[in-house]
Amino acid sequence: MHDPITLALQQKLANFDPNAVGDTSGGLFGLPFTVDEAQVVVVPVPWEVTVSYRAGTAQGPAAIAEASSQVDLYDPDIADAWKLGLAMDEINAEWEAESKKLRESAEDYINWLEDGQPQENAANLQVIPAKVTERGKALLEWLKARTGQYLDAGKAVVVLGGDHSTPLGYMHALAERHEEFGILQIDAHCDLRVAYEGFHYSHASIMYNALQLPQVKKLVQVGIRDLCQQEADVIAQSGGRVVMFHHRFLRDEMYGKKSWKKQCSKIIAQLPQKVYLSFDIDGLDPKLCPGTGTPVPGGLEFEEALYLIRAVVRSGRQIIGCDLNEVAPGDTDWNGNVGARLLYQMINWMAVSQGRLTANGMAAV
Repeated sequence: MHDPITLALQQKLANFDPNAVGDTSGGLFGLPFTVDEAQVVVVPVPWEVTVSYRAGTAQGPAAIAEASSQVDLYDPDIADAWKLGLAMDEINAEWEAESKKLRESAEDYINWLEDGQPQENAANLQVIPAKVTERGKALLEWLKARTGQYLDAGKAVVVLGGDHSTPLGYMHALAERHEEFGILQIDAHCDLRVAYEGFHYSHASIMYNALQLPQVKKLVQVGIRDLCQQEADVIAQSGGRVVMFHHRFLRDEMYGKKSWKKQCSKIIAQLPQKVYLSFDIDGLDPKLCPGTGTPVPGGLEFEEALYLIRAVVRSGRQIIGCDLNEVAPGDTDWNGNVGARLLYQMINWMAVSQGRLTANGMAAV
């Protein structure tokens, strides 16, 4: 006898029309599934305390959820991808409110730094980094427990930020469940700064913090356009643990008639069997994400990024988890639109790699 959740899921699969107009009252992508029914759960983290240039990413999960109902569910590579069953967890209002409050304090501190650290009000401002770090640690532990709960229930998990500091707790959860894995980071920035601007859990320190996990055997960075000397030194001194494919190198290869297919093969060759995909949307050309916090000229085209993700999966590697970060609504719906479409593809191909879906030309796992 089937349990009530299974029966409800079967009924929804039988009655849902993927060709109908997107249901804005439904769940993510207009789908009817609950978190309990879903095979893949998206965990939103509306947090952007340490962003140092432009805010807005805390509203990224809501913007993507709103835009997602406009995404057609048909995928030419994956038959009936929507039947996977995916749902988004509730946006945590408490973390969202705390992010807004702490962001104001952090902004005051960052402005003080940029003003040359004048003595006026210094005592009040100097304590802010410790306070932000304390709450960043609390967020890490909350997300570690939240994502771990879903992993232990047999679900795949995607973290949806927020700024790029947000997925660290999820990485910790995965590190407790996998002996080793690599990280494929698509990003305009290396994010290898040590406690950037005094904030231990800074968005610019996420990969430095990830490397403190011994289970992370490799960090492969793609699309980088901005880095500082400290980050270059971290890479040079990593003994090959960190491999950067700078965007200038990728473009030089392209101008030299090297195909993107060959370049992707070089990137994938650096990855171990198990891969965590961390996608900062500013890894794309900023025309695709104009609202993102720290846009940089250059970047991957949308289909270039998807080709790389598909190639990782078609290589036989398993994507054990992923995150999408730094989507900010800005002044246009375009940011949420692109973010939603990218999220759908990331979910589908992660599911293929885990044997939850089957893609054209690939045997079922």
